[in-house]
Amino acid sequence: MNLVLVGLNHKTASVDLREKLAGLLTDLDAAYQHLRKQPAMAELVLYATCNRVESLCATEEPDAAIAHFRAFFVGHKVPPGDLEASLYIHRDRDAVQHLFRVAASLDSLVVGEPQILGQIKEAYRQATRHQATGPILNRLLHKTFSVAKRVRRETGIGDHAVSISYAAVTLGRKIFGSLAGKTAVLVGAGEMAELALEHLKSDGVGRIIVANRTLERGLQLAQRFGGEAVSLEELADQLLPADIIISSTGSPQYLLTREQVKGAMRRRKHRPLFFIDIAVPRDLDPAINDLDNVYLYNIDDLKEVVETNWQRRQQEAVKAERLVAAETLKFQEWLATLQVFPTIIALKEKADRICEAELERTMKQLGPLTEEQRQALEVLTQSITQKLLHDPIIFLKGYHHPQRPTRELDTVRRLFNLDPDRDAELTEED
Repeated sequence: MNLVLVGLNHKTASVDLREKLAGLLTDLDAAYQHLRKQPAMAELVLYATCNRVESLCATEEPDAAIAHFRAFFVGHKVPPGDLEASLYIHRDRDAVQHLFRVAASLDSLVVGEPQILGQIKEAYRQATRHQATGPILNRLLHKTFSVAKRVRRETGIGDHAVSISYAAVTLGRKIFGSLAGKTAVLVGAGEMAELALEHLKSDGVGRIIVANRTLERGLQLAQRFGGEAVSLEELADQLLPADIIISSTGSPQYLLTREQVKGAMRRRKHRPLFFIDIAVPRDLDPAINDLDNVYLYNIDDLKEVVETNWQRRQQEAVKAERLVAAETLKFQEWLATLQVFPTIIALKEKADRICEAELERTMKQLGPLTEEQRQALEVLTQSITQKLLHDPIIFLKGYHHPQRPTRELDTVRRLFNLDPDRDAELTEED
């Protein structure tokens, strides 16, 4: 069984392309139903986060699985050329290490952001709901969660609440010089909005307005930070008092259009207005940026802020990478035992058959034996068998060649003739 991970992220694809592919996973029922029809997809997990779209599977046909993933992505109106330039493919050990790095937030736009682990957990819950996982991915995902928690516990990668939201607020502070006395409108009441509120409050923002589709949730969040709440239907009206608007919803459609903002700017007498759109798909019409005295930044514009944060966390990231590498090796060792297990069983069964046959033949030659003598002979043969098989089994469980992971299996199976039919066919061909 092989592991295959196919995807793209903020390092390889534009926000436009990520938006298109994220749309594939808005209907998870259809996505899982389509992909699970493919025989190559033995086990499957799909997930889309703010900055990536990835698919992970356990398969006996890795090349076929990769082809199915490509076709699935291209089938969503994505030009094949754009896809090939942005897609990355990881197999086996590389797939495990990549997943561990993603969950530990080592591959995030802002290293150390905490949301990614929760997003992968939710993706795993959805995969299990669709009965798409099995023993290998179940083990891998649970291990992923423990590795991410260990990284956060044993390194300082999560210090100072570094996140996409933090980068957004940092950008706002750079724009204004100071957020003190400013009016901030948060669109959405999810985890990213909550983190943004924490940073805005610590930066002394004057007034906080939370606009959310579910007013009750917006009220709860606003009350925690001494703000006020409005419904999304009132969002256009909040353009009048706002200085900065940070949007982070899961809406499939634009929440504000160019025409809405244009009308508000006339009423504001063209007082500058700053938008930071950290949602994928984007919440705000990109054409808003064409208006005078209106400045729109999206998630890709945060890279300068992100680079600064990365420099601060580089040392902790080095520790985390070392931990991830060690845990990747451990998981590969476990996966290797799954591959060798059938061979170990076959080896023991063959040895037991030989022992039983030889023991029975010897007992017939010796004539009548007492029960005590019979048991002594059985113990003797079992002991010899266990000692003889000990070294081959250790050999199977031990070192595995990185380019030829089944080399030891093939060697042992041929040495002990565990596939007589196959060897007979090879002899006939020779």
